[in-house]
Amino acid sequence: MRYFIEFSYNGSAYFGYQIQPKQISVQEELEKALSTILREPIKTTGAGRTDTGVHAKKMFAHFETEQNLDENLVHKLNSFLSENIAIKQIFEVADDMHARFSATYRTYEYYISLEKDPFSKDASWQYWRQKPLNLDLMNEACKILFEYDDFTSFAKLHTDNKTNICKIYKAEWEQNGTQLKFTISADRFLRNMVRAIVGTMVEVGTGKIVPGDLRKIIEDKFRNSAGVSAPAQGLFLVDVGYDF
Repeated sequence: MRYFIEFSYNGSAYFGYQIQPKQISVQEELEKALSTILREPIKTTGAGRTDTGVHAKKMFAHFETEQNLDENLVHKLNSFLSENIAIKQIFEVADDMHARFSATYRTYEYYISLEKDPFSKDASWQYWRQKPLNLDLMNEACKILFEYDDFTSFAKLHTDNKTNICKIYKAEWEQNGTQLKFTISADRFLRNMVRAIVGTMVEVGTGKIVPGDLRKIIEDKFRNSAGVSAPAQGLFLVDVGYDF
């Protein structure tokens, strides 16, 4: 039987979601907990992979077992796992449901703090020593993203992506007091894509480039044409959509 597991995590303590040699990852911790409690080797497949320091408010993975799962499994997992990972629910799905390939969209949020804030230092880009940002210009640049589907200029180099084509459904900035939030949804994302877009948008906001420059950046299909990637700690995966 195939099961989906919904969970969230604070990425500050991990070298990303995906298992990697000699580094602690969310996937490793999750599989260790499941395998220990179910007393069999459990492998999971995540909805995606987040980089070192990136967080997830809503993440999914799937795994398979022949066992009938205990109704208290969520509680047992939460008791076993560190305080950085929280299990929300576990439910059975059809055998062909896939945490990664069945996802219809993903939504990320990126947070920027405009004042020095010790309580959000691990959850936002502390931007208080930088130039002021023009949110209207940044939102004007966001509209240009909808004109394109090849985002090679915002992709991490030398990855195993077969294509850099993505369909963006939403991209917008909003301000709440001294905090800025960037929300972006797409059918898929490339590695480092959101952080590269945010870094480029900040260049628009400071006046280093104008919104229209974004067209040339995208059409160049060259990572060095775009801005420097924004810091990882401001990025959150907040939703993954499925046709359950």
